[in-house]
Amino acid sequence: MADFIHWFDTIDSTNTRLLADKGSLPDRTVYAALFQTAGRGQKGNRWESRSGENLTFSILLKPEALPAREQFVLSQIVALGLLDFLSAEGVQATIKWPNDIYVGDKKICGTLIEPTLADGRVVSAVAGIGLNLNQRDFDPSLPNPTSLGLVTDRRYDVKETLPRVLAPVFARCDKLGSPFARNGYDAEYLAQLYRRGEWRDFEEMPATVVPTEHRSGRRIQARILGIDPESRLLLEHRDGTIHTYGSKEIKYII
Repeated sequence: MADFIHWFDTIDSTNTRLLADKGSLPDRTVYAALFQTAGRGQKGNRWESRSGENLTFSILLKPEALPAREQFVLSQIVALGLLDFLSAEGVQATIKWPNDIYVGDKKICGTLIEPTLADGRVVSAVAGIGLNLNQRDFDPSLPNPTSLGLVTDRRYDVKETLPRVLAPVFARCDKLGSPFARNGYDAEYLAQLYRRGEWRDFEEMPATVVPTEHRSGRRIQARILGIDPESRLLLEHRDGTIHTYGSKEIKYII
């Protein structure tokens, strides 16, 4: 596995660089950096990480014959593999839809999946992962971060830990061609969803952010039922109605 891990002391973004190089690289190539100057997260956000303290890396995935309509299984594989690693470290975590990893109400890991599609299938995908490993002090503008070191009160060797993170992710990739990947991962992902089934407050994003008529910017109380066939979040409102939301259309109140 180590032969496919390429370490950089400093890089702009492992995702950006791996996307540029993907055509000449084999499946499961990994770019990892001690520091990213322009790390990227979901919804165009930057990923902030102190130099040498955390794991910031990207995985190139080249699934065979994966239909574009089923691409969300890649997010499921990555998220569940990360939960496997954390469980082995004695840490119980959940998946905050679509693919952040939470310990309690604190974010320990974020992911960004960027697929390349052609002829109705996924040709390749770059999975960018930022796992807070050793950092203990965070930018106060970040609402709820934590790290593995804070949870376990241990210190981790960054380069030694990466193969242990990758192993369960790749183990799940090995099952991608089996029927389990189409069915079992759905059920397992849903079972691990953060706050699933709990009545909680959410905020619908205003029309200035998402130009959809019923997205008012109002606060609602709802519970997560699961995800629909297009991987949108299914919420049941207090009045019994069920609504679907894309990733930029709803905000968790934490």
